[in-house]
Amino acid sequence: MASTASHLTARPGPPLRGTVRAPGDKSISHRSMILGAVATGVTEVEGLLEGDDVLATARAAEAFGATVEKLGGGRWRVTGRGGFRTPAGVIDCGNAGTGVRLLMGAAAGYPISATFDGDASLRSRPMGRVTDHLTRMGATFDWSGKPGLLPATLTGGTLNAIDHVQTVASAQVKSAILLAGLNARGVTSVTEPEKSRDHTERMLRAFGAAVDVEEDGEGWVIRLQGGQPLTGTAVSVPGDPSSAAFPLAAGLIVPGSEVTVGGVMLNPLRTGLFDTWIEMGADLTIANRRVSGGEEVGDITARHSALKGVVVPENRAASMIDEYPILAATAAFAEGRTVMRGVGEMRVKESDRIRLMVDGLRACGVAVEEEPEGFIVTGAGEGGPVPGGATVHTAHDHRIAMSHLVLGLAAANAVTVDEPDMIATSFPGFVEMIRGLGGDVA
Repeated sequence: MASTASHLTARPGPPLRGTVRAPGDKSISHRSMILGAVATGVTEVEGLLEGDDVLATARAAEAFGATVEKLGGGRWRVTGRGGFRTPAGVIDCGNAGTGVRLLMGAAAGYPISATFDGDASLRSRPMGRVTDHLTRMGATFDWSGKPGLLPATLTGGTLNAIDHVQTVASAQVKSAILLAGLNARGVTSVTEPEKSRDHTERMLRAFGAAVDVEEDGEGWVIRLQGGQPLTGTAVSVPGDPSSAAFPLAAGLIVPGSEVTVGGVMLNPLRTGLFDTWIEMGADLTIANRRVSGGEEVGDITARHSALKGVVVPENRAASMIDEYPILAATAAFAEGRTVMRGVGEMRVKESDRIRLMVDGLRACGVAVEEEPEGFIVTGAGEGGPVPGGATVHTAHDHRIAMSHLVLGLAAANAVTVDEPDMIATSFPGFVEMIRGLGGDVA
């Protein structure tokens, strides 16, 4: 969405109907650019998410020495030279938290120096959760301002493998360590107490690396031998389940609606929201299951449903950490309490997403209890519609904005969000998609 408006408003209206396609998965899009730049040879990418965050990563890949070409809608070619070179200028990652953390991991393994920076939001987000471990491996960081916050200059090369045990499953931390481990001496291992998304492991194998994964209770141990070269390959990016969640949520809460989103990734480590919705009583069906680009995909249909509150298992958080805002928005229409705990990581995303969802929902007349590591939404259920009628502050967070806009489609009164231009970071075309389904967003 190319919007320069200061606000967007969603109004209640008729049922939503239609079939749409989700944008390419953001996680895989970032990784296709980074691994393509690290590899030797050509990587052809189909279905790339052309949002602001991924485009920032594509520019970074080029700055590190790869040739990056756009061939057409969602079609890109990356020609890598077997590693990163010192960039000529600052690597501006915009608002891309995944991009900067994974790029730091990849760059740490090469004898280069690179300065990373971003927008005001990214500058406020903690980098130490990644850089502390890269420092253990042998990289150094010079912080221009407050330690742990961008901008920062990385000096890499001569890394040693580490054995890292995560206390909280994080795909970003795991991925940064594994990418650095590609050029470290020895075997790098990451132990996770709960399984986080495994796109890095899958894609490293597709690029020719040997990655060992061993089950360990509810989690697993991932091991990677250093010194493995990568070779360019073809990447087909499936539809992003995090983005598909927004039109599907609208289908669940707007009376009379039926919305289908095609080609959605069904990796079991990314479907926690769909599992939760089904437990809440959602009429959610999946058809045409198939494999695309090494991932299972399918077409998901959501029909208006009478939802009931649930207690979301805390061990599900890693599989749906980005989807709690839209879950909270749908929980506002459920009968009873939806309890979301063990999600403290939400506070260090693009914003403090717990605080912003609590504030936004309360402004819309929803009962919410805030906790340090979670929150509880008591839905309207049969007691009547969600009042709405608020202007919600988003702190420049795309998921906060889209979640409240979806809520506004089913509320009694319109809901407005500020700073709507940031939606393009993950979901260019969001407004047009909702309008195409019959939604009133302007």
